[in-house]
Amino acid sequence: MAIFGTRPEAIKMAPVIKEIEANPDTTPVIVVTGQHQKMLQQVLDIFSIHPDYDMQIMEKQQTLSTITSKVILGLDAILDNEQPDLVLVHGDTTTTMAASLGAFYHQIPVGHVEAGLRTWDKYSPYPEEMNRMLTDDVADLYFAPTPLSKNNLLQEHHPESQIFITGNTAIDALRYTVHADYHHDVLTQIPQDHKFILLTMHRRENQGQPMRDTFEAIKDVVTHTPKLDVVYPVHLSPNVQTVAHEVFDGVSGIHLIAPLDVTDFHGLAAQSYFIMTDSGGVQEEAPSLNKPVLVLRDSTERPEGVTAGTLKVVGTHTDSVQQAMLSLLHDQKEYQAMATAANPYGDGRAAERIVTICKDYCSHKNQR
Repeated sequence: MAIFGTRPEAIKMAPVIKEIEANPDTTPVIVVTGQHQKMLQQVLDIFSIHPDYDMQIMEKQQTLSTITSKVILGLDAILDNEQPDLVLVHGDTTTTMAASLGAFYHQIPVGHVEAGLRTWDKYSPYPEEMNRMLTDDVADLYFAPTPLSKNNLLQEHHPESQIFITGNTAIDALRYTVHADYHHDVLTQIPQDHKFILLTMHRRENQGQPMRDTFEAIKDVVTHTPKLDVVYPVHLSPNVQTVAHEVFDGVSGIHLIAPLDVTDFHGLAAQSYFIMTDSGGVQEEAPSLNKPVLVLRDSTERPEGVTAGTLKVVGTHTDSVQQAMLSLLHDQKEYQAMATAANPYGDGRAAERIVTICKDYCSHKNQR
C-alpha cells in the first residue's frame, strides 16, 4: 500500500507505483489523503495513477493537528479492509508521519522512501524535520537516497540491515516528464535574448517576513539587471499569494503564473538559467538538468548537493539573496562549476531497487 497526500510525494512515489504495477508479483493499493487536492490530482493524471482510496481530508486553513488526526482516523477502516503486507510512505509530510503511525497502530510494516534526511534542527524545516524523524522511528525498511542519509540513520541507531541506499526517486521521475520540444505560454512573454530564473517559494517557515525580504531582493535585482526575467508559479496558499502579489505586481520582467504540473515545471526548469527555491525535491532534480540552485532557506537536509557544488544555501535575508543572484549572473566560472557538477542523488533506478527490496522483505515475512 502506497499512502501519500501532497504533490511532491506523488511525483516521487509515482515511479515506485509504476514499478509495482509492472511487476507480476506485486499488487499496489494506492491511498491518497488529499492533503493537497488540486495540485495532487495533476500529478495523478500525468502518471496515470488511479487511487483505490481518496480520503479527501483537505479543508480551508487546515492545521497540522487536523491533518494528522484525519489521516490516522481515516486510515483505520482502510487498513482493516486491505491488510497490506507493507505500507510505503515518502519523505517528510504530515501525511507521511500520520500514515506511518496509523500503520504502526495496525502492526503493519512501514517502508520509508527517502529516509534519513536531516538538518538536526526540529524547527527547520518545520514541520518536516520532525515528521521524517518520527517516521524513521516507526519504519521497518529505510530507503536512503545517499550514503549520508544512511549514515544519519546509523547515528540514530537504526538497524543497518534494514537500511538500503537506493538513490532518489525524483531522478526516476524525470524520465517520464522532460521533453526536448517542451513549450509553455509564459515563454512567449520572454524575449529570446533574455535569461530567466525559475522561482519557487512556499514553505511554512518562510511565510511572512522572510518571504517578503526574499521577494524584495529579487525585485531589486530584476529591476536593475537588463535582459533578466523571473518566472514564479505561485503556490495556492493565501499566505504566499498575498505577499507575491503585493511585492511583484506591476514589476516588468517578473511573471506570476498558476502552479505548474510536474511536466510543466520540469520543462521550464530545463530551459531556465538557474533556479531559486525553498523546495526539497527541486534541489535533487535540478542537478540532473544542469541547473544551479540557490536554496532560499537557512539550512538544508540535502547537504550532498552543497558538497557536490550544485546547491548554494543563501537564506532569506535581502542582502544575501541579492549577492547570490548577482554572483551567478555575472561570474561565469561560478555558474559553470555549479551547472556541471555531478548529481549526487542517483542514477534514475531507485524505484527498481525499492520494489526489489520490498518483494524480498514481504517474501521472507510471509514465510515466517
